Amino acid sequence: MEDPVDALIEHVSHTSRQVARVLEAQRHVAVRMAQMVHALPDEDPEFGGFAGLLDQASGVTKSVIAYLFSVAELQEMMAEQMYHVIMEMEDEE
Repeated sequence: MEDPVDALIEHVSHTSRQVARVLEAQRHVAVRMAQMVHALPDEDPEFGGFAGLLDQASGVTKSVIAYLFSVAELQEMMAEQMYHVIMEMEDEE
């Protein structure tokens, strides 16, 4: 029974690493977009007027929200996987 549990744990580990890589890439995009918005001048911007600035700020906000939602999904997925692994290990005992 240990072999299937070991295989499951290995698979979960690999999946978690891949998800973490995707989240890391999303984090870099969100950070870079936030840096770009922060670099915009506070007065007299010439980036499409106020409407353009609102669109850019909205894009940054959406990216940050998507990143945080992805982190929450990762945590939920890992908790569910760990629950199954622990239940399997308890059944063995």
